[in-house]
Parts: sequence; C-alpha cells; structure tokens
Amino acid sequence: MRYRPLGRTGVQVSELCLGTMTFGAEADHAESARMYSAARDRGVNFFDCANTYAKGRSEQVLGKLIASHRDEIVLTSKTYNAISKDINGKGSSRRYLVKAVEQSLQRLGTDRIDVLFMHRFDPLTPLEETLRGLEDLVRAGKILYPGASNFAAWQVAKALGIAERHAWSRFEVMQPMYNLVKRQAEVEILPLAQSEELGVMCYSPVGGGLLSGKYGKDKRPVGARLVDNAMYGKRYSEQWAYETAGEFTALCEQQSVHPVSMAVAWAGAHPQITSAIIGGRTAVQLEPALAAPEVEMTPELYARISALSRTPPPATDRLESQA
Repeated sequence: MRYRPLGRTGVQVSELCLGTMTFGAEADHAESARMYSAARDRGVNFFDCANTYAKGRSEQVLGKLIASHRDEIVLTSKTYNAISKDINGKGSSRRYLVKAVEQSLQRLGTDRIDVLFMHRFDPLTPLEETLRGLEDLVRAGKILYPGASNFAAWQVAKALGIAERHAWSRFEVMQPMYNLVKRQAEVEILPLAQSEELGVMCYSPVGGGLLSGKYGKDKRPVGARLVDNAMYGKRYSEQWAYETAGEFTALCEQQSVHPVSMAVAWAGAHPQITSAIIGGRTAVQLEPALAAPEVEMTPELYARISALSRTPPPATDRLESQA
C-alpha cells in the first residue's frame, strides 16, 4: 500500500479508502468487521462514511470498529441529506451543521471527524453561511478539515475565495465520481485540485459494478445493481458505456487482471487522485479492489485503457485547438 499527502493538510492517507455505505445495511456487523479487517491488513488507514448511510447505522458500526485505534484512522463523514422529517433537518445551514455533526460524533464514538464533506451543494444556503458554520466546527475541534462532495469546480472555487477573504478554514478535499466511463472530473475538477493543492478521493471507480466484468454490449446480468437499482441504471444508461465495459473486460482478460482491480488501479493512477474509494457487500467481493495496488499500471497500459472510453471535451469546448 502506498500513502499520499491529502492535499496540503500534511496528513498521509492510503491510496485506497474503504467506503462504508454497506456497513449496517447489506453487510451486518460481522461482515462489516471482516471487510474492515481485510482493509486494515492491506494497510488502509482511510475510511469514508456519511451520516445518512443505512440511516446512521454505518457510522455506528464504523465507530465500534475503529474504537481501539482511533488515532491510526483518517476518518471522513458527510452531511447535507435529511436526518429527520423536520423541515430544517437537512441542508447546509449552520443550524443544521451543528446538529448533524453532534449526532455523527455520537454515533462514531469519537471527539472529531478528520474530514467532513458537504455531501452536495446546497442551492438554498449561501456559501458564506455554510463556510462560517464549518469554521465554527473547526475552531471547536469537532472537525479538522472541510471537504466538498459532488460540487462543481466553480462552486469549490467560489468557496475557496470566500474562505480566503474571511480567513476561514477552506475546503481541503474534494470527492467527485470518477471512473473509466465517468470522466467529467478531468475537465475542471482535477485541474482545480492541481492548481489549489486539494486532495481528491474519487468514488465509484468501478462504475457501480459496470466495470466488474459482469457487463458488456449485450450483457445485463439478472439481479445486478445496474439492472435492479433505478438510480444506478439511470446513471449508466448510455449504450456506449456498456460497449466500453465489454472492451475493458476483454483487455483485462488479456492482461490476466481482475476487472475490478484494473478499474480501481486506472482511476487511482490519475496524478490528481489521492485515494480511490472502494467498497463491497462482503469481504470476498471486496478482495479484488484491495488488490488494485498490485496492478502494474504502466503509461502504455493506462493509455490503452483510457482509449476505450470517451474523453470529455475541454471546458472551452474548443476541440480544434487541442491538437
């Protein structure tokens, strides 16, 4: 396992981050513990969660698993989505942030969250309000670094300017979706990260299972997530993505590498990706993702894989000037 600096925080994190969305949901406590132990045995020190995963149970399970060695773990969680039926039980207001973080700390059994992500951009709350709330939490020692998940580059850039103007804690980490068929982050998010020295932990490097070897041009396995889950089915609905998945699987077979290992290795090989978030429902399912650091991702192999999918146009959309 390799370790990389998380932006300019000085914190070193593993190149793989274990996502815990299934903890307390598809995975009971015993299976969650097996996945956690497998990740720790491979050197993972980075764990990602959210206050609404499994209606709070994911944080509870994760909190118990890290209790005996909390200081060895770099812990993230997220807030924004609804934590109650109350009209103010969601969003990014200071009022909501204080309540949500207090509840997360209780569930996690810890005194601080290393990185707290705003799970989504809140169009109803001015960034000044959100950033001031985050600054209060940083000064109280309840969170160490603010982060932005699913934000557009312009939203993060605006937030960085506001934080600098007020001398508040800035977003230090971004968490975008990034995989072989979802490469929008390459256009502005990853260049922003490079320019402003932000850490980046990407989620869904296997495309919700699309790049697991189960899918292809005319291949849709019965009972699979992209077939049965409406959200994932919509996210990966374009036919070209399935054609790419089939070609990717064939290339992996040529290289004698599990597609999951290759997909995670490809995403993590981008120079601006600090850590790729992996996950699973069982320890057995998680194993190929944990093996990603063993893949020898040469520049030639990286280029071959990249050529299988569509490269997004530049931000200015001036394709003729990209020769």
